[in-house]
Amino acid sequence: MAHEPPIDRRGTSSEKWEKYAGRDVLPLWVADMDLPTAPFVLDAVRERLEHPILGYTAPPARMVEAFVAWLHKRYGWRVDEDWLVWIPGVVTGFNVAARAAAVEGRDLLVPAPVYGPILKVPANSGLRGVISSLVLNRGRWEMDIDDLAAKLSPATAAVLFCNPQNPTGRVYDRGELEALAELALRNNTLVISDEIHCPIVLDATKRHVPIASLDRSIEARSISLFAPTKAFNFPGLNAAVAVIPDPILREEYESAGTGLISVHAPLAFAALTAAFEDDSPWLDEQNAFLAGNARRLDNAVADMDGVRSTRVEGTYLAWLDVSALGLADAAAAFEDHGLGLHAGEEFGGPGFLRFNFGCARSILDEAIARLARAGRELAAAKPV
Repeated sequence: MAHEPPIDRRGTSSEKWEKYAGRDVLPLWVADMDLPTAPFVLDAVRERLEHPILGYTAPPARMVEAFVAWLHKRYGWRVDEDWLVWIPGVVTGFNVAARAAAVEGRDLLVPAPVYGPILKVPANSGLRGVISSLVLNRGRWEMDIDDLAAKLSPATAAVLFCNPQNPTGRVYDRGELEALAELALRNNTLVISDEIHCPIVLDATKRHVPIASLDRSIEARSISLFAPTKAFNFPGLNAAVAVIPDPILREEYESAGTGLISVHAPLAFAALTAAFEDDSPWLDEQNAFLAGNARRLDNAVADMDGVRSTRVEGTYLAWLDVSALGLADAAAAFEDHGLGLHAGEEFGGPGFLRFNFGCARSILDEAIARLARAGRELAAAKPV
């Protein structure tokens, strides 16, 4: 799975590539891989296109059954079909979840840095946003359980987090999730979990654990959000699912989504069904390829000036620390060196850059060369 030569996305209205159209800048920012969509997903979409009408479509029974079986097979979590609310996407999903949890004067607690749209949720839902900063412990970004305990109280409507973690690439351990769940239950706080990257585990010693699968108590206080769109690389076909076991909470969620949740996506449903039903080695092979890219980047960064990283356990996103360079605008500085990286400020991490390594090996090698050159030249230019 070398994916060579690279797929040319120029001229396809690719948001990722259009950002730097006409410039010698490699786009490595938004979480959209430059790797092929899973072939069985494309086949399913083509088959659906054989029907001459693309009308409003209810969630197909086959897709619903496939998702329930997928959760059980991959994560040992048995869910009922009645627990599922199909939604246009995960971003819609966690905004609606926060609205369902919203009570005037209460807080939304967010471990950060975190996926940028999550930082906007408190303002969107009328809640106060409270940040709990992740801590770097022996080369791994972890939730600060002591800080969470200090900030989590009965005034906390919900905790909203990503697992696997975006942008740091952590796959949270069961122990970390149990500690968070215990705090949430102690304070009768809802847990909202964005698990869109869950199929992309690159570290063979790690296994994704949905927080709601820990036990029945936290399951009842959870809203878990899933979509195979990242792992199987069809983020442009928007559809996702919220798993909400508690019937009262589910009713509140559906009520909060009135006028916002409308999913009638025949092509997306065809793609989701194919992804959930897949039992081929395709995903394992892609993850192995991504793991190789992650190692290549990590090994290279270890010898660079002014750039540091931590080991990626999941996702195809690396979190680069360039704070030692003292740059006022790190993203702009690296753009000037031909690299389009995502500004850390958008994730609540100034002094950092997010690097999408979901690309062909030759593109990655060119990006690494540019990254090393940029680090060296920017370090040399730093005022003493």
